[in-house]
Amino acid sequence: MKLFLIYLMLSAVTVASPGPGVVLTLMNALRYGVREAFPGILGLAAGIVCIAAISSTGLGLLMTNSPLAFTVFKFAGAAFLIYLGVRLWLAAPFQLSQVEAHDANRTRRFLEAFTLQFSNPKALVFCLFVFPNFIKPEERYFLQFSILASTYALLIIVIHIAYAMIAAQARKWFSSPRGGRLLNAISGTTFIAFGVMLALLHGKSALMSNTE
Repeated sequence: MKLFLIYLMLSAVTVASPGPGVVLTLMNALRYGVREAFPGILGLAAGIVCIAAISSTGLGLLMTNSPLAFTVFKFAGAAFLIYLGVRLWLAAPFQLSQVEAHDANRTRRFLEAFTLQFSNPKALVFCLFVFPNFIKPEERYFLQFSILASTYALLIIVIHIAYAMIAAQARKWFSSPRGGRLLNAISGTTFIAFGVMLALLHGKSALMSNTE
């Protein structure tokens, strides 16, 4: 139980700390409102469960021990983050009335958030290098994995809903042309910054030190 409480606190701090996932949730909440930001939050939660599952397999071992595999994964993730950032910089400022008038694609927001987790430095560090340390080899693996992964996913849902509710309070201001441009610029810059940071990492130790 003591070990689980440590895991719970560490997970909560990791989820709540700023990162690409938090920025995406804030952006969705500002654009679409709290309810419509939920598909993206679910995508982030599903993504972390998938990464945790990968980290517990031979593929996870390969990622942590093969420089080539790590490099390929790193640059693919960096390219995706930079792509999201550039797309936001080039996008026209959104108009709240236009967003509400059209049924935003919830499936697309889910998949975008799900994919984002695979290029999220926080998610990669936690699942590849921290998560396995809380699983005891002598005890039932699947039960432990289910509890730990579902706990982290639940924390993502709860904490990101809180972020979305806070962001929604500023939605009216950001719906103006000036606010829309500022939202795109801040979000785009953040994604590009995380993408560059990920691309400049040199290995496991660097990844861990840059996301603490």
